Amino acid sequence: MGDSVNIKVSGIFEKNGKKRAFISFEDGSRTAEGIIPDCRITDNKGFTRDEVLQLEDYMKRELPSLKKTASGINVMNALMGKTPRK
Repeated sequence: MGDSVNIKVSGIFEKNGKKRAFISFEDGSRTAEGIIPDCRITDNKGFTRDEVLQLEDYMKRELPSLKKTASGINVMNALMGKTPRK
């Protein structure tokens, strides 16, 4: 897997009483989407099985950071293209 994998994190949403967030990976035309806190890839287009395992391992290692990022996203502001004030 190349060094140029782009990662996007969604805001937190709740389903069946459980909080979750989506993590998207993109490397050129290859894409994968995972979910946290499950740390599993739910959709894959182009990554090998070994690469999917690496992406899942990344989500496990970085789970605290990914949760923090997701919790800081205001969905309405993101939809309207607004960035948070510092």
